[in-house]
Amino acid sequence: MFTTPQRRAVAATGLLLTFGLSSACSTGQESTSASGADAPVAPVSGKISMTYLQKQGDQEYFVGEAEGAKAKATELGVDLRIVNLGSDANRAVSEVRSAIAQKSNGLIVVVPDPAVGPQVVQATRDARVALLTSDDQICATGPDPSTCAKQNLVPRIGFSGAQMGGEVGKRAAEEFRKAGWNPAETRTISAWKQDVTVCTDRVKAAKEAFAAGASAGVQNIDVATDNTPAGAQDRIAATVTANPGVKNWVVWGCNDENVQGGVTALENAGIGPDRVIGVGLGAYLACKNWAGGRPTGMKAALFINGKDVGALAVQTLYDKLKNGKDMPAEAFAPTTMVNATNWQSSGVTCH
Repeated sequence: MFTTPQRRAVAATGLLLTFGLSSACSTGQESTSASGADAPVAPVSGKISMTYLQKQGDQEYFVGEAEGAKAKATELGVDLRIVNLGSDANRAVSEVRSAIAQKSNGLIVVVPDPAVGPQVVQATRDARVALLTSDDQICATGPDPSTCAKQNLVPRIGFSGAQMGGEVGKRAAEEFRKAGWNPAETRTISAWKQDVTVCTDRVKAAKEAFAAGASAGVQNIDVATDNTPAGAQDRIAATVTANPGVKNWVVWGCNDENVQGGVTALENAGIGPDRVIGVGLGAYLACKNWAGGRPTGMKAALFINGKDVGALAVQTLYDKLKNGKDMPAEAFAPTTMVNATNWQSSGVTCH
């Protein structure tokens, strides 16, 4: 992850349960102190108004996140507006200004591009409006959160990129060892949008965990994508074509979209599911491979529940606005590894 304060485990599982986390995921983490990047905001005495601005709001994960946010807002009596920013970074800035003009007391933002972070922070600071990010981090003083001083990082709710990537890489290594493949005939594919820092964190951790767990020198191929299934499929199909001598493929990426695109590309290239190990991140697309009961290259996926993050974000901002409680620098929801045999019992919803 980014340079952050030392993290500790949450002292009571009841904290997570308060935020509506599933019983299958009973632990999470939060940092020990709040970030200095949030604006000085006075507690709100009347009804609280929030705006949740999400990138790629039509993605399965973000749809779930919005649902969790709405449910928590209804429970707390909060007036909540959801905005889908798509992939438009400029719209993120304009919608932040619009939300401020509409008298939102606080904003939760998932930015399409962290480069707009300073503009978003400055706008909310000037208006004395509370700002919280979910999923992706932003910095108050520069475009790259990975090089940002910790006191300039905006408080964030989400998942630990390093932890998630590590779990993906570990599971991929287990599947590789079980398959008994020749390392010289195998390649790993790391697929992600390479200007998104949290994606880079996940992929880096996956590579390291796989290398440690596989105990074999498997060559990796980095594939730049737009984090969509179609984009990943096109790029990975070209990679497969360029490497005709490779017999076995291991695929991971920033999200389920990248891995699903990779699995589809390999299938279309005539590579059987027994020669593919895909480990997704999200499980909301991976589950579709398992629902039909047919063999698939998608061997597992890390289940991340957007509903938990949306609910936790609204609760965190509410506590700040209602009670003046400092927001943690980072708070993490838990994750669960699932496969074809346990995804339903783990609570994965397949649309």
